[in-house]
Amino acid sequence: MKKIEASELIITPEGRIYHINLKPEDLARTVITVGDPDRVKEVSKYFDKITFKTQHREFVVHTGRVGKKEITVLSSGIGPDNIDITLNELDACANIDFETREVKEKFTSLDIIRLGTSGSLQANIPVDDFVVSTHGIGLDNLLHYYTPNYTKHEMELQCAFQSHAGLDNSNITPYAVKGSEQLLAHFETGYHQGMTVTCPGFYAPQGRVLKAQLKFPDLIDKLSTFSFENNRVTNFEMETSAIFGLGKILGHR
Repeated sequence: MKKIEASELIITPEGRIYHINLKPEDLARTVITVGDPDRVKEVSKYFDKITFKTQHREFVVHTGRVGKKEITVLSSGIGPDNIDITLNELDACANIDFETREVKEKFTSLDIIRLGTSGSLQANIPVDDFVVSTHGIGLDNLLHYYTPNYTKHEMELQCAFQSHAGLDNSNITPYAVKGSEQLLAHFETGYHQGMTVTCPGFYAPQGRVLKAQLKFPDLIDKLSTFSFENNRVTNFEMETSAIFGLGKILGHR
């Protein structure tokens, strides 16, 4: 099996993967990601016991237990670029031997749940309601650097969205990825289910105007009126499509 070079898999002298600062034994199979580092303690305060803590840059990690269930909560920071680091390094902790620098023969699949804030795109979804994402539609370019295996359903959704949003002749190529049906089944009662659009920025990509002129001034209105197979866009934020996309590529839920 091919050995992964030191420049590709960066391990600290303490045996931790560089950015998220974890050893494989520090990671639970169920992972909750939050953007803001201060939110990690707001999740882990509900653990019965915290067994591990670490912090490096914006990446704060607490691992602990609720009953017999082991959970890791991790801050990812903001945006698809941080998700590229977070998902790859979580997968490395689960599926790469740090000593031999080889991919393990036995694959471990993680359950990864993003818990965050977003903007509603529908008038009947009030502030502070809960939304669960059936699909992530990415306006970012992260997945274009990988070789994803889109389903026929995802390709049809991409094409329909690109046309509706008026992006056919632009330099933006959206992608769409379905979330895990197994995880989605846990979030039905009390949630608005719908598609989440992931933007690569907070200002112009989300239609906010300060001084710079918008290239796509009607984009937000088009997002709010898009539907596919009776499923609408409920919200927009900056991470979901990257988590769904990389999670699928790497074999996680």
